[in-house]
Amino acid sequence: MPADDLPLWRPAAADVATAQLTRFREGLIARGLVPAEVHDAHALQRWSVEHLAEFWAAVWQAADVMADGPGPAHAPWRAVLEQGDVMQPPHTGPQGRIGPQWFTGTRLNFAEQLLRRRDDGVALVAWNEQGAQRRITYAELAAQVAQCAAALRALGVGPGDRVAGWMPNLPETVVVMLAAAAIGATWSSCSPDFGTKGVLDRFGQIAPTVLVAADGYRYAGKDIDCLPRLREIAAAIPSLAAVWVVPYRHAAPSLDTVPGAVLFPDVLAAHGHEHTPRFARLPFDHPLYILYSSGTTGLPKCMVHGAGGTLLQHWKELALHTDLRAGDVLFYFTTCGWMMWNWLVSGLALGATVVLYDGAPLAPDPTILWRMAAAERVTVFGTSAKYLAMCEKEGVVPRECADLRALKAVLSTGSPLASHSYDYVARAVGSGVRLSSISGGTDIVSCFALGDPTGPVHRGELQMRGLGMAVEVFDEQGVAVRGVPGELVCTKPFPSMPVAFWNDPDGALYRTAYFEQIPGVWRHGDWAEITPHDGLVIHGRSDATLNPGGVRIGTAEIYRQVEQIPAVVESLVVEQTIGEGDSRVVLFVRLREGHDLTETLQQEIRHRIREHASPHHVPRVIVAVGDLPRTISGKITELAVREVIHGRPVKNVDALANPAALALFRDLPALQLPGASPSPRRPVANPAVTP
Repeated sequence: MPADDLPLWRPAAADVATAQLTRFREGLIARGLVPAEVHDAHALQRWSVEHLAEFWAAVWQAADVMADGPGPAHAPWRAVLEQGDVMQPPHTGPQGRIGPQWFTGTRLNFAEQLLRRRDDGVALVAWNEQGAQRRITYAELAAQVAQCAAALRALGVGPGDRVAGWMPNLPETVVVMLAAAAIGATWSSCSPDFGTKGVLDRFGQIAPTVLVAADGYRYAGKDIDCLPRLREIAAAIPSLAAVWVVPYRHAAPSLDTVPGAVLFPDVLAAHGHEHTPRFARLPFDHPLYILYSSGTTGLPKCMVHGAGGTLLQHWKELALHTDLRAGDVLFYFTTCGWMMWNWLVSGLALGATVVLYDGAPLAPDPTILWRMAAAERVTVFGTSAKYLAMCEKEGVVPRECADLRALKAVLSTGSPLASHSYDYVARAVGSGVRLSSISGGTDIVSCFALGDPTGPVHRGELQMRGLGMAVEVFDEQGVAVRGVPGELVCTKPFPSMPVAFWNDPDGALYRTAYFEQIPGVWRHGDWAEITPHDGLVIHGRSDATLNPGGVRIGTAEIYRQVEQIPAVVESLVVEQTIGEGDSRVVLFVRLREGHDLTETLQQEIRHRIREHASPHHVPRVIVAVGDLPRTISGKITELAVREVIHGRPVKNVDALANPAALALFRDLPALQLPGASPSPRRPVANPAVTP
């Protein structure tokens, strides 16, 4: 076996035997639902997509969902999946609901499932850059949710109304979300680093009744006051009946600048007699969350996710793919503007302790999150591929600065995880820690590919496709392929498909987003490859792939090589049109302080790409820049740079965390074509980024 094909990690036999995934599979075999030859997770995955109704009913029963319905207590529904397993976008048509409908007739409540534990076990731990701040037990959390839900009811908020949070990652954010879910309202959140227009682009579309915000927050040692922006936001949303302010920067902030606002502790105190939440049980697909696309190509799409689908997907992913259970401590570095926050909070459904961190991941020093993990005895540590790469660049060796003996798994998402990051985790965190790269999206509030606690980890690969997810890779003819890159698709329905897009009654926006290119198949927009191990490699976004000389290349293939060079902090690659039917690959690099883009460094970059990727991947032009534009959720945006270097406007600069960075890519001499005059200096949709 080639050295590169050797597993990086294998589970111990005892861990395989006790894994929840193993017990779930063995339970299905014992009930006669699954043949005995379904002996591992990959075989179970194949069975699950061939028997969707049976699989998802088994997940429901394993999760012990509390619900009412027309069937018996263990199966309170008319049908698990109506209208068969044909993939199509759900929407409301002239004849009623069209498209796949799951668990029809049943009624449940998402918050009830997350709050079924009511003891003195710790539910939430809050950290920030100053260290540990608060601990809240399950009993205390339930009482606060009861008080907040009573306050919402007193305002007349009920099923279908929207409650919005412009919040740091605090326990109060979780409390208000669960309170909204308890009464059947729909929760939507943005992190406080969203500017006024970014917030209004989102909340302005959904007309919330209540807005909760903090008075400010701290990031990388800097205090940011949110109250001036809150005044603007509240004034611009006429649907608001109440604005609640969480004291975070100051114990008693003045609300004089935000007319009508009240302090959140006062809201809870007014209903202090409430201790036990009351839950409104509603249909399976009742709207729970509204999440948003990045909005880099226009107004963000508002994706409505149902309570039941979110619950089952998150339970499956946390219990079976992550092996999370009561007594575990779950952490994911995320803001409230990223779907991983929603995923993290669902750890409460397993009875785990959820750790919330608010602040910069590398401040006050690059070891803060690892030291936090040691202090809280974190068992599952979730982060981004970029964070792991930056820790490696900074020379952080977590096992030397923190006691990580409790740690069982490291999860990574947000962008493709490079092979060298797998080696880094094994070397610097611990060879006994399972590293699971996972991938999905806001679109499905869950994952298409995840970890397998019962199987080996191969460097550079996601271990398996999700149970119950009919994920394939299609070539340009729409044929499923293996061993070569293609479009990542899903060919059968799954419960966490959005139940709708906001203000899209006939489903036209929904169809355009996922079903336009391949009718009857969900095209996710990732360029991926199924490996000989039945794992998955994500090569980048389909719309950012490069095609020099007719060879289609995923951008992650280049990033994996470039960012291993010590002088390079991070990189961005695009394709530049240089003539009719001709193009070239352009690589932008952000260098470490004290380094210059010398000819020697350029040769090193090109040599590494040529040797470890292919000659097709080698950039024709390499340019050093001071910053790279990224979305507010931290993802580098190749598409915006591609528009700028071609002299085209960027449609929605407000979706970027650092829009001024776009100015660094305009009219670069290195990109001027022979005989061409400088491109006209067009604005990029926001005068703040015009040089």
